[in-house]
Amino acid sequence: MSIDQNNTESRAVPHISVVVPAYNEAENVENLAREISNALSDVPYEMIFIDDASSDETKSVLMGMKSRFPNLRVLAHRENAGQSRGVRTGVRAALAPVIATLDSDGQNDPADIPALFSQLTREGAPETLAMVGGRRAKRIDSAAKKIASRFGNGVRKKLLKDEADDTGCGLKVFKRDAFLDLPYFDHIHRYIPALMLREGYQIEFCDVNHRAREFGVSKYTNFGRLKVSIADLRGVIWLRSRMRLPGGVDEL
Repeated sequence: MSIDQNNTESRAVPHISVVVPAYNEAENVENLAREISNALSDVPYEMIFIDDASSDETKSVLMGMKSRFPNLRVLAHRENAGQSRGVRTGVRAALAPVIATLDSDGQNDPADIPALFSQLTREGAPETLAMVGGRRAKRIDSAAKKIASRFGNGVRKKLLKDEADDTGCGLKVFKRDAFLDLPYFDHIHRYIPALMLREGYQIEFCDVNHRAREFGVSKYTNFGRLKVSIADLRGVIWLRSRMRLPGGVDEL
């Protein structure tokens, strides 16, 4: 059975849905949920954790958390499908018109969500503003990882002209409908700014905190990122070249 908004019609509509894809993060998810709850205590919200067929205890830990976090929803992939599919699964199921995404490793700080949410929804914001992306002001990672990321971001930004200095930051706040307008492919989470611009939306950025991973190990390597990024870049460049916008739609 598919999971989407039709399965949750009885729930109150929150202002923001926090979507967290998780794979083998059993030691991190409860503390992250607690931080999300604290950060959004003044805003009607829901948090949706998506277990991506973890081989550790992530799913059972999440299920055990539901009694302590009434705003928590848990979805589970039957087979491992990757971070981008986890994001899409959560966004499709979300009830709120605004989505926040976070990595499940605890390196993104949930305390930054309200600032990005306020920037996106502020009075006088451009009508077509659809996303505010986090930009890690002081990245806490190994030197090799930071060098590889800086190089990759520079190449991507030059080729795609997506305005993003740090597209790898998992903390983003965007409009649900705008995200669902985007063409889906694996690893789309690294190209959301470019694809938002492709659809005619505006994007902005905001400096955010970044923290060291306390538990578990990264699911990505520099070589692994490089291997897929070449094909992904070619694909996104092609998508941009095939886009035509109508300049708006009028009903006559």
